[in-house]
Amino acid sequence: MADEFEMDTEAVEENEVEESQTKNKKVYIPGVSRPLKEGEEWEYDPSVYRIFHTFETNLPCLSFDVISDSLGENRSDFPLTCYLASGSQTTRPKDNELAVIRLSNIYGTEKEELDDDESDEEEDEEEQQKKEPIMHAAIIPHFGGINRLKCETLGASSVCAVWNDQGKVQIWNLSNCLSEVDNLSQDEKAKTNLVKMPKEKPLFSFVGHGTEGFSLGWSPLKLGTLASGDRRSRIFIWHMGEGGQWVVDQMPLNKHEASVEDVQWSATEEALLVSCSVDRSIRLWDTRARPADACVHTVANAHDKDVNVLSWNKFDPLLVTGSDDAVLKVWSLKTIQYNEPVALFKHHNGPITSVEWNPNESTTLMASGEDDQTTIWDLAMEAEPGQEDLADVPPQLLFVHMGQKEVKEVHWHKQIPGLAFTTALNGFNLFRTINV
Repeated sequence: MADEFEMDTEAVEENEVEESQTKNKKVYIPGVSRPLKEGEEWEYDPSVYRIFHTFETNLPCLSFDVISDSLGENRSDFPLTCYLASGSQTTRPKDNELAVIRLSNIYGTEKEELDDDESDEEEDEEEQQKKEPIMHAAIIPHFGGINRLKCETLGASSVCAVWNDQGKVQIWNLSNCLSEVDNLSQDEKAKTNLVKMPKEKPLFSFVGHGTEGFSLGWSPLKLGTLASGDRRSRIFIWHMGEGGQWVVDQMPLNKHEASVEDVQWSATEEALLVSCSVDRSIRLWDTRARPADACVHTVANAHDKDVNVLSWNKFDPLLVTGSDDAVLKVWSLKTIQYNEPVALFKHHNGPITSVEWNPNESTTLMASGEDDQTTIWDLAMEAEPGQEDLADVPPQLLFVHMGQKEVKEVHWHKQIPGLAFTTALNGFNLFRTINV
């Protein structure tokens, strides 16, 4: 009996040690927990992604956009297909390019169970090969590095506005490129097919800025209306006239005191434009007024440092801004006159480089920073009891995506709910998480 009692005591002690170790374990939070040690690397966990793929372009891409297509809205059935436009930035201006990319045969992360039979394993390998994504691209030679690009559909044409580092803003018609990549995609075995389009020329070039810039915004309400902002603090408004002719207002909006970093039109009020700047301010503009009177409100010192990016919520009168101070702020148009945000999130450890509201979820947004993190936030989330080990993490932080170096830009796909894209120095990521 003594031996039996001694054995039971040891078992109890072992259980207590295991319970103690379990209690001491904490969730690893990038930017909060310790940095990775030498030799440690991030590992992709397929259990937290519905979709995850990586791909690269020939040259580094700092800006891209999703091209709207005619394949349908709210689609989710595999395999998926999507289209992107991307712009390169290399040291020699003549080596740059504008790329139109078709990504097809995109499947989710679900894995089928393998049988022990070898022939079944071979069949399974063949099935996996059939599920590999296919990338095709049409390449337009472009003189100058591309700082920013934004895509839009104008009638039957897909176009792209491009800000380059030569001080030009250009409009390109992407329709021929889209036709070419669709023709290439008929050959399923050619998974890296490229076609060069040397004869493509811009529809229109504007050199009135006289310097380079970074901000572009298409109006979602007034077809063919564009805003472009430059390093000299000016914002020009564009209009598409009859016959595809472009007219740019001679007098710019010129109230900022430093470089205009981002602009975006309201999704509900046709004349309302918002901008942010290195001068740390956010400005609202009524473009119906003459330029001298168009600024209807200024949030001075909206952040402690340069305000880099902003995004306008499609569903609610909310703005989100990101700054060199590594902070995300959410502003309501109902209370912005008091110059106070309705929410403030501090998680990133480096300047915010991109931010965008989810076009299908009113409370969800995505952001990226120079700390190599892409974060997804849900404003509707609240802290739950028993989450004391996450006290340093905002309860609205829904997901942290890692593995890329210097993430420059993030976008959601408007027609495929939850599908996200990011570009960084080491290429593109395409993913959908299990909680979006």
